[in-house]
Amino acid sequence: MGLIKNIEHGVVLPLAAEVPYQDGQVVSKTLAQNSRHSLTLFAFEKGEEISSHESEGDALVLVLDGVGRITLAGKEHLLHKGEAIVMPAKIPHAVCAVERFKMLLTVTFPE
Repeated sequence: MGLIKNIEHGVVLPLAAEVPYQDGQVVSKTLAQNSRHSLTLFAFEKGEEISSHESEGDALVLVLDGVGRITLAGKEHLLHKGEAIVMPAKIPHAVCAVERFKMLLTVTFPE
C-alpha cells in the first residue's frame, strides 16, 4: 500500500487538475499525512482565504495556477504559478486568493 493516496500512481498527471475550483470555496485534497509530514492540494476561488494561523512544522507552498497572497509574520508576498515560499514553523501566516489559484502544500513536522 502506498503512502501517497487519492491520486493515480505511475502516470504523468497535470497536478493542478487533481483539485477543482468551486464557487465561493476553498477545496482541498489530502495526498499524504502522518506525524512527520502532510501533502495537500488546494484550490481557492478568488477572494477566498485561510485566516492567520501557525503550524508546528515548516510549510512549503508551491503555486500551481493563478495568483495567491501569502501573509507571513505580517508581510505580504504575491506568488504566481511556478513560485514557492517557505512558511517557517510557529510563525503566523495566512493565504488569500488574489485570483483563483491552486497550490500544493507540503508540511514537515519535527520529530
